[in-house]
Amino acid sequence: MKSWNIIRRYESLPELPILAETEVLVIGGGPAGVAAAETAGRMGKDTWLIEKYGFCGGAAVAGLSGTICGMYMATDEENPEPEQVVFGFTERFRQALENKGGVTAPQLYGKTFTVTHDPLMWREVADDFLEQAGVTTLFHTAVTGVIMDGDAFKGVVIESNAGQSIILSKQIIDASGDAAVVARAGMDYYFGDNGRIQNPTMFFRYAGVDMEKYLAYYGEDTICPPKVTENILAANATGEYDLPRHKIWIFPTTRPSELMVNATRLAGQDGRMLNVIDPKDFTEAEVFGRRQVRDYARFLNKYVPGCENAYVVDTGVEVGIRQTRSIVGVETLTNEDVVNCRKREDGICRTPWPIELHSGDKPKLHWLLNDYYDIPFHTLVPIVGENIIVAGRCLSAEHEALASARVTAQCFELGHAAGVAAVQAINTNTAIRDLNVADIRATMIENGSRL
Repeated sequence: MKSWNIIRRYESLPELPILAETEVLVIGGGPAGVAAAETAGRMGKDTWLIEKYGFCGGAAVAGLSGTICGMYMATDEENPEPEQVVFGFTERFRQALENKGGVTAPQLYGKTFTVTHDPLMWREVADDFLEQAGVTTLFHTAVTGVIMDGDAFKGVVIESNAGQSIILSKQIIDASGDAAVVARAGMDYYFGDNGRIQNPTMFFRYAGVDMEKYLAYYGEDTICPPKVTENILAANATGEYDLPRHKIWIFPTTRPSELMVNATRLAGQDGRMLNVIDPKDFTEAEVFGRRQVRDYARFLNKYVPGCENAYVVDTGVEVGIRQTRSIVGVETLTNEDVVNCRKREDGICRTPWPIELHSGDKPKLHWLLNDYYDIPFHTLVPIVGENIIVAGRCLSAEHEALASARVTAQCFELGHAAGVAAVQAINTNTAIRDLNVADIRATMIENGSRL
């Protein structure tokens, strides 16, 4: 990415119109951003949210990932029942989806459970939540620069087809997923394990399925049975297919006769790892991702009973992104924290989700059985920078730890925590890094979180 320069910081106000002076400004309308903005707005702060697309949802909707993972405990028990351990904003949002018929009951996913949501209803629930909380939302708008006073963030430069403008804010929440605000200030970040990050994936919706016939063959577990993997290998051996991922995941959706398929594995055509921060890699992932979708759809048509007459409805607006930049935080979630299920007095989110690492030839799953770990608050706080906190997958975490902590339920709760923190920083005139985490936790518990 030597051809690109991310740093765009102003040490004084540029000569641009000021659109707004607000209290809390949230960048990015994915799960973390929606949770952060709704929380701050509901707590009485003048809150704005900036989103580059014409809808909220991030990887859950634009990326079409389609599930709310990370709510349920994993177990080795036979015939397990779903045991939910993450609530708070996550449960409020899930319940609102359920009220609209926009989310499934828990579905078996290996040793745990997940739910599948309707991406259109996800957008609508987000719209409702933000409107009811009094949040001002700007779609089709991007942040192109940051306004600084030393290490303190004072506002951002935004750009749309209308031109450029400024929003000043007391507190900024970087929920971009890519640490885009932090990076534009020239502050420290890193990519995964010495630059090695997880593969992107092109998800797709697949309709016209005879569900009774399909489920009789595939089974209730959304992770594919060995016979499907064997058939993928057999199909590749014919030379008629190019199916690089051999263990695929398929989820029945809320819509009759429809599946959501997580099957592709995207690398550069020259074999290199793709980093979708670079638009060249982003474009390559999407072009070849769509082609790979067609190969997997043809495979399902021929090899999976019930799918003979099924067809692709849609792919993601963007490729599904698992990992890009991580901030250098006051604290870092370590791989050891995850595998040892470490509990924390400063924890702001439980995580029972496995280390689900998509890197290389096949996904790695390390299960956390009958337990969970806590994500500490200061993984959201950049080691340098004031008036800013991050939320979502750009938290400070080691490579494999992030492969567990990045999923939707956790992003909801990280946004919830960031929203509470921003409000408390304003109310107490305290730097975010110096807040009493016990007070943040107490407010989250009042809001329904289990900590």
